Amino acid sequence: MRNKHVLILDACQRSALAVTRSLGSKGVTVITADETGSALAGYSRYSRKYCTYASPRDARQAFKSDLIDICREYDIDIVLPMTELTAAVVMDFREELKGVILPFANRETVNSLADKCSLMRLAQSLDVPTPTTRYMQPNDVFIMEKSQSFPLVMKPGKSWMKINGVWVHTCVRIADTESKALEILANDPAFRTDAYMLQEYIPGTGAGVFALYDHGEPLAFFAHKRLREKPPRGGVSVVSESATIDPVLRDFAQKLLDAVKWHGVAMVEFRISEDGRPYLMEINTRFWGSLQLAVDAGADFPWLLYLVTCEQPVQALPSFKTGQKLRWLLGDLDSLDLLLRDPTYTIREKLRATTRFLAIDPLKTRHEVNRWDDLRPFQWELKKYLKDLVS
Repeated sequence: MRNKHVLILDACQRSALAVTRSLGSKGVTVITADETGSALAGYSRYSRKYCTYASPRDARQAFKSDLIDICREYDIDIVLPMTELTAAVVMDFREELKGVILPFANRETVNSLADKCSLMRLAQSLDVPTPTTRYMQPNDVFIMEKSQSFPLVMKPGKSWMKINGVWVHTCVRIADTESKALEILANDPAFRTDAYMLQEYIPGTGAGVFALYDHGEPLAFFAHKRLREKPPRGGVSVVSESATIDPVLRDFAQKLLDAVKWHGVAMVEFRISEDGRPYLMEINTRFWGSLQLAVDAGADFPWLLYLVTCEQPVQALPSFKTGQKLRWLLGDLDSLDLLLRDPTYTIREKLRATTRFLAIDPLKTRHEVNRWDDLRPFQWELKKYLKDLVS
């Protein structure tokens, strides 16, 4: 029986490159696609073919038609979306992708975790700690309660929503005063369109638990530490390190995923307060940005998911290598540049950051994009990076 043909969407994402390399290096036929003329994963030696499709955000019907055509032309068996928007759009017409497998849970289950309001209610019912939360509707009048304090986190329930006929990516807002909260409510249409939350602000650091489930059964867990981020005060990881899983966080993550009989991959995000207490933030129901680190450390989530989807026997992952580091070089360079241009950092802090940037241990650190056995993705990324600098 032939290997199944896999179509990886959102090929500009670094996670798409990690999946392409993981599956392609094992002989799986991988087709990559995105809405741009070229893409990061499409330049990998492991991508058999790169295709383009219409924007899932701006032209959903055309995107649907393009995807069906690609699946038919290349005899696709499995479709792997890398972003929340694309996954949501594909789920809307998954029945029309006849014979094609989407290796994640049904729409209702995905929405129960992706919708932050629904997720927080689920967590509270399971005694998983959450920030103090008020649930609001678009027509609710904002009235300060005695228990509320500032800064106040204002969080839309959905990451994507249709506003005035256009799909918009919403964002979390933080208000330092009551007047600022009222200003956000008045000017940000996301809070006038759908349910949202008002949450207490939790000072601290982020932590995540990454998981793979097979129809309600946990198969693999993984964790890493963010060593550097872009922007430097908090954002996407640019240097990370595989780490021992905190058993408390794992128990909370498993309790949530068990409750919905999860299937596929997920990233459960927590905020660790200054006194060490964890609070649930959200669950991302897709592959994550620093996926390559898990693969390098021995937790090959793309391959395990492929085996599960092919209904091949998979044993639960017993362990993975800790201390393995991953560096996104151009992201790290951006982070250093932002730090050096930030006047709030001292000269000593800037010198220390520059030293850390230059002092990378090659025995413990691998580069996320630039790899000797597959250099073309980095050439594409570098060319785009330089073009964006001068544009």
